[in-house]
Amino acid sequence: MNIPGLTVAKTAEGEVKPRVIVCHGSEDGLAKTAIDGNALLIGVSTIVGGGDGEVFDVVRSGLAQVFYSEAIAIGDPITAAADGRAKKAASGDFIIGYAEEVGDTDELGSIWVCPSKLA
Repeated sequence: MNIPGLTVAKTAEGEVKPRVIVCHGSEDGLAKTAIDGNALLIGVSTIVGGGDGEVFDVVRSGLAQVFYSEAIAIGDPITAAADGRAKKAASGDFIIGYAEEVGDTDELGSIWVCPSKLA
């Protein structure tokens, strides 16, 4: 399911593939593929990613589709894997939100985008 709320334009710092989790880049207005749960996760790229320096859209709230990197269950807290795909979060990770659909490796799933940090 894909029901985006707030969607903003960002400039890619490095290549950002479609349907991956992103974090802030090194300067205002930049975003890059998230590689883990150690940085604040800000959203999910849409069906169109962006090459380095290109503008792309980021879903900042609502429901967004993202590629899963492992088996995910409904309600799992989600963080970023090394390639920006969704994986289950561990204690202390920044999360992008919670899984809305069951899915497995390389499948598109839906997450509720509500960034926070697990205790």
